[in-house]
Amino acid sequence: MIQQIGMIGTGNMGSAILRGIVEARYIRASMITAFDASSKRMRELEEDIPGVCLAADCREVAEKSDLIILAVKPIYVQEVIDEIHPYVNGKSVLSIAAGWTVSMLSKALENSGAAYMRVMPNTPALVGEGMTALCDDSTFSKEDFDYVKGIFDSIGKTRILPERLFDGVTAISGSSPAYVYMMIEAMADAGVREGLPRVYAYEMAAQSVLGSALMVLSSGTHPAALKDAVCSPGGTTIEAVEELERKGFRAAIMDAMKACAEKSREMSKS
Repeated sequence: MIQQIGMIGTGNMGSAILRGIVEARYIRASMITAFDASSKRMRELEEDIPGVCLAADCREVAEKSDLIILAVKPIYVQEVIDEIHPYVNGKSVLSIAAGWTVSMLSKALENSGAAYMRVMPNTPALVGEGMTALCDDSTFSKEDFDYVKGIFDSIGKTRILPERLFDGVTAISGSSPAYVYMMIEAMADAGVREGLPRVYAYEMAAQSVLGSALMVLSSGTHPAALKDAVCSPGGTTIEAVEELERKGFRAAIMDAMKACAEKSREMSKS
């Protein structure tokens, strides 16, 4: 039974998860032990989440926790697992690292006595609007699997998916906030060019993206139909849409996501 949670890596994703689940009151800060190689990030986490226990190293996190979340960059996962390997017997290890497959976790944790699981969250978890895919190929008990699902349910939406889809998941939700932020920035810059104060331009661009996303989720209407509803005959919107089509807007997004998925596949072979 999971009673104490350990977080190794308190960067953008790790801290987003911790802040999100504490703010959602899924767990108490006193149930968390965290470590990051950056003392600056540790100080920031302590300020943001009063009551969290800061560990001296990865080993201390493993020793104190029932569930250990690996939120370090993919290139450091093996190093961290090597460090905690002797201390995870009977415990559960959860990886959020892109490209780290279940078979890679199985090999790295061989003879450790630990259960393992793979998930792919994203940073909007910080505001309770995350999107997390949970891999259905896991050695977690049903009770612990459900507990982990509850963690991510408390900070957004979840889907349980086969691992063969995870490269696509990385592209469409894991990495996609970066694409959206780039679009919001570009929209705001265009607004500033038209004379809007920057603070209003960012607000209008971000709120428009938020509202449009909610329309897709709540209406059940195809995005193309929602787009058509905004495009009045001979109007301003269709002019913008034509220009986006001319510049390859949709193709650029699809190509970017393909590159992201291919990088994820490449990482899983290393």
